[in-house]
Amino acid sequence: MGGGPVATTGNTTAIDHLIDPRRKWYNNRRIITLNAWIVLLLITSSTNGYDGSMMNGLQSLAQWEDYFHNPTGGKLGLLNAIQNIGSLAAYPMAPYLSDGLGRRPAIFIGALIMCCATVIQTASQSVGMFIGARFLIGFGLTFAANAAPMLVTEISYPTYRAPLTSTYNSLWYSGSIIAAWTTFGTFKIGSTWAWRIPSAIQALPSVLQVCLVWFCPESPRYLISKGKEAAALKTLAYYHADGDEQDRLVRYEFEEIKAAIEFDRTVAANVGWKSLFTTPGNRKRMRIIIALAFFSQWSGNGLVSYYLNKVFDTIGITDPTVQLLINGILQIWNLFWALSAAFLVDRIGRRILFMSSVLGMLVFFTLQTVCSALFAQRGSDQAAHAVIAFIFLFYAAYDIAFSPLIVSYTVEILPYQLRAKGFTVYNFTISVALIFNQYVNPIALDHLGWKYYVCPASIPSFAN
Repeated sequence: MGGGPVATTGNTTAIDHLIDPRRKWYNNRRIITLNAWIVLLLITSSTNGYDGSMMNGLQSLAQWEDYFHNPTGGKLGLLNAIQNIGSLAAYPMAPYLSDGLGRRPAIFIGALIMCCATVIQTASQSVGMFIGARFLIGFGLTFAANAAPMLVTEISYPTYRAPLTSTYNSLWYSGSIIAAWTTFGTFKIGSTWAWRIPSAIQALPSVLQVCLVWFCPESPRYLISKGKEAAALKTLAYYHADGDEQDRLVRYEFEEIKAAIEFDRTVAANVGWKSLFTTPGNRKRMRIIIALAFFSQWSGNGLVSYYLNKVFDTIGITDPTVQLLINGILQIWNLFWALSAAFLVDRIGRRILFMSSVLGMLVFFTLQTVCSALFAQRGSDQAAHAVIAFIFLFYAAYDIAFSPLIVSYTVEILPYQLRAKGFTVYNFTISVALIFNQYVNPIALDHLGWKYYVCPASIPSFAN
């Protein structure tokens, strides 16, 4: 692949001899502090996960259904899809904000917008007000989600860069767990607070970021790109070498970043949108990124992630308590597999994880489709129970690669000067795929039932 040096997030073999073996995440105060700041960045993904799981849970709440006059079909699809439509509206601006103002200001602006939007969502008096608030949530999320994973990659201690970057997307499920169990805990409240409380809690990660992100270190790569080399060196030294600016690892990182940025400015001078497709190497990067984004949303996971209650309705499970309980347990299951895989990325390798994931998804989603058909034809309780089991197995397969790797791998293969724009293409593709999923799925499920499963069941075979 051509196009300039890539800041790797994975293999650290080339600098192993520069890393002090005594400096660990659990015994070095400054690495502990750095990782704490990284956690603040990682919760951006939790915000996204919370939204998807909350909307899943709200559809099982009679209080929400009644207040908004039982939305179905296209209206229900719009209620889910509008968040990603808001994201699409912000994508053209997001990379300029991250590259122009810095990673921290982009996260702050995004989090501030989400805080305001969540207030509106919680206070909604009509479907229109709820939809408008969700549009703003997606709009703000784009700014934060564009900058946060890049900043994680650019400030992490080299030894922990790959697992921390992989953890970013895996923490989608930490937000989804909170949302799932919050809706489970509030569904017996006999007023609109049954859905307003989960709506309000959605603001929590954004509130933390608004209050604390300015204390987080800025990206050394961003600082050097803006001519602030002294500040960049100080940041690297403080967190990676206990303040020693002459440390060999710090000097290596500093010089490597300078060389990479200078190379991009001189040899790959054209860093506009066109540059994403001007060289064979960059075109290959874009093919990989777009394919990953597309397959990550169209492999069957969109049905359960946003319309689990409708999936359960097709197999005769209509009790809201049971639906919400299974949803809560499923999110914990997902987080376990996603985090486990995130810390095995360097040991097992990206390709093996992707191939195993796609094969598992194909097998388990096909079996889920077969069992759904058996229930529709025979009303078999055993078939319904098997559908639930295969949903869990399908997500275990999905989580071992697509949850931890799609963000980290995208950031890994992009040169610094193309990173923000390339990551915007990735997010744009995700949103387009999600909007289709969220808008079309409820309509298709209402008209086709289990037969609609045949469409997403075929996607993993293409991915493989």
